[in-house]
Amino acid sequence: MQPVNIFWFRRDLRMADNAALYYALKDANPVIPVFIFDTAILDELEEKYDRRVTFIHEALTGIQQQLLKIGATLDVRYGYPEKIFSVLVKDYTIEKVFANHDYEPYASARDKSVQAFLQRNNISFHTYKDQVIFEKTEVVKDNGEPYTVFTPYSRKWKSLLNKFYIKPYPTEKYFSNFFKQDAKPIPALQAIGFYETAHAFATKKIDAERLKFYEKGRDFPAENATSRLGVHLRFGTISIRKLVSHAVKISDSFLNELIWREFYQCILWHFPQVVYQSFKPVYDKIKWRNNEKEFDAWCTGNTGYPIVDAGMRELNETGYMHNRVRMIVASFLTKHLLVDWRWGEAYFAKKLSDYDLAANNGGWQWAAGTGCDAAPYFRIFNPYLQAKKFDPALKYIRKWVPEFEEFNYPQPIVDHEFARKRCLQVYAEALKKE
Repeated sequence: MQPVNIFWFRRDLRMADNAALYYALKDANPVIPVFIFDTAILDELEEKYDRRVTFIHEALTGIQQQLLKIGATLDVRYGYPEKIFSVLVKDYTIEKVFANHDYEPYASARDKSVQAFLQRNNISFHTYKDQVIFEKTEVVKDNGEPYTVFTPYSRKWKSLLNKFYIKPYPTEKYFSNFFKQDAKPIPALQAIGFYETAHAFATKKIDAERLKFYEKGRDFPAENATSRLGVHLRFGTISIRKLVSHAVKISDSFLNELIWREFYQCILWHFPQVVYQSFKPVYDKIKWRNNEKEFDAWCTGNTGYPIVDAGMRELNETGYMHNRVRMIVASFLTKHLLVDWRWGEAYFAKKLSDYDLAANNGGWQWAAGTGCDAAPYFRIFNPYLQAKKFDPALKYIRKWVPEFEEFNYPQPIVDHEFARKRCLQVYAEALKKE
């Protein structure tokens, strides 16, 4: 049987400008592209109409169409990765496996397990940086320590950036090195226990005109002023190198958002404990109220605060929430209701199409005041003032909470001034114990 290499698609669902795919295709052996619907991840998803699974399935279908044109095919499997590789080594004579780095704790453990299995079978495992411009220890202080404040990190990040880091990988040159075989069908969603969602996803086209007005309009949820590329970045259907190339030319404000994403990836890499603990340990002494009835009102968008409810309803219906509103609803849950930030983070993890562990964790800890470079605990968003400032014409609120001026709209779940004072007191009590 002819020796082959495997390219393992993960959060890099594109053929163009893909680092590990480029190196796989340049190797002497023909390449079989593989995707694994990971049982360990899918079993955690309670909602079987999960938009993310539909998005992945659509992306794989697009890749398959490209491959079929050149006589190749995706090999899509369903199961635990190590078990899938134990089958793949019987189906093919594999010499090397190529993949791109993934920095999340589960992904790191998974890759170690798969690498150990491959080594036992005399197969080498090669991984590359692809989903970020800078990773791990590439942007650190002069003494080698990781940055824990964004501004100096971003300064260093920008000082290191040059054309080398954003140059695309010319994978198309080597497409002839895909292994030629008959088409293998992609399993239907139902075959892996899921159902297709009807919601259409934002295009991955980079809108240069919109990016020009990004800084001016990005905080106004009723405006169509953000990139809407989060889900494409999350699953790698667009290259970060391509996005940064555009941002450098068009919008420093948008570039900063991309750098925030990498900052949080580095925080997660250097401080993996943040998944379960506050970055600042003293904040784990906060006595959260964790009232389940109030949490449910927040989840369903029935708090009596229109801007909060609008955001939660947008999330529940579309799998997306505007970034400014994400900050408002997170601040409200943690500081007005004194619900543990981990509850909110977990809810976003269930609902957001663009859910990314590093950014989501970083954003929630920022809002709660528990994270690195966080909003200070005494900064408590006033939802009324936030709505007045960022949705002055009430267009966003009217869209998602049309009944907010009617008799049947709930009264505020808590008085703002009372909640603010209570929050300050509870946080101050926790910090006294330091």
